[in-house]
Amino acid sequence: MRTIFFLVRKEFLQIFRDRTTVLQIFLIPVVQLLVLANAATFDLKQTRLLVVDEDRTTVSSGLVQRLEGGRQFRVVRRTSSGAGVEQALLDGEVTAVLHIPRRFEQDLVRHHRAPVQLILNAEEGAAVGIVQSSAAAILEAYAGELERTLPVMRGSSSAMMPAAPLDLRAQRWFNPTRNYKHYMVPALMVSLTTIIGLLLTAQNITRENELGTLEQLNVTPMTKVQFIAAKLIPFWLLSLVIFGLGLTIGKTVFDIPMRGSLPLVVLAVMVYLIVVLGLGLWISTVTRTQQQAMFVAFFVILIFLLMSGLFTPLESMPRWAQLAAEANPVKHFVFIMRAVLVRGAGLETVAGPILGLAAGGAAVLTLAVLRYRKSAA
Repeated sequence: MRTIFFLVRKEFLQIFRDRTTVLQIFLIPVVQLLVLANAATFDLKQTRLLVVDEDRTTVSSGLVQRLEGGRQFRVVRRTSSGAGVEQALLDGEVTAVLHIPRRFEQDLVRHHRAPVQLILNAEEGAAVGIVQSSAAAILEAYAGELERTLPVMRGSSSAMMPAAPLDLRAQRWFNPTRNYKHYMVPALMVSLTTIIGLLLTAQNITRENELGTLEQLNVTPMTKVQFIAAKLIPFWLLSLVIFGLGLTIGKTVFDIPMRGSLPLVVLAVMVYLIVVLGLGLWISTVTRTQQQAMFVAFFVILIFLLMSGLFTPLESMPRWAQLAAEANPVKHFVFIMRAVLVRGAGLETVAGPILGLAAGGAAVLTLAVLRYRKSAA
């Protein structure tokens, strides 16, 4: 027992002498718990809503106010025509559209019934069911108020009023059958590409350092940019092949839709991989061993994936998490994949995210080059 005691004591001393290891043991789990407990939730706090009000009456305004009052829907735009509805759904500006037709109030007074259309982005089948149920419950409560007020408005008895004056007609766009694979398979391709690419590059320079070959490379006649480029290009090409295999399996095995341009998807993944692999190389320059690199890489991957909208809707996250997700490259590539493959979006919809990924790629590669210059001195 005395021998074991001294060996255990030696291990503790060895652990706590390495500040990097101490930070990884205590700081990373705490940060993950604080961040992910708030971000990884399936509760739908707010749904972005576009209101097309062609009636513009007191009753139609009351209907919109009732939806906003429940705090489950946030009206981001109002319009009097249906122009731009499809583009708003394609761009991800809104996830639902409420269409109130002309003569809405008039139909309620004269015919005791009026239609209301709710168009939903049905990419994520589970979420769209929750949104539709919430909207139906709010409209049913508002219909109960109309039963009491409309008879007074038309001067008739309340017995003439039917039980359901609002006729909710829901339409599900992009994934009407609510096929979960159509929503998840494109996102899983992003996940697998990210994990493989980031883990491989994160260990690259640290592996050279542990093998002792990094010092030999440092004395060769090459610049730091050439060194980072040489480390990046092989994994970039291999990751493209892996992504192509995933895309082929997704189509042949899971029959995922490919409504948009495949060259646009290839362009997006080429840019995205620069960000991911550059980040992995940067991790490899700030860590000293492969074990440390793996620890940091897993931390980054977990944060990226769970705060990207891949598994849980972004609308379910608190506002601060949604703002933080704008700096998450996985979030933007997931959006591109779903927008192009599932919704059939074009370059005008995904040009912004692609340019953002290009800027992120340039930034992380610059950081990797600068950091390697310091560590190689």
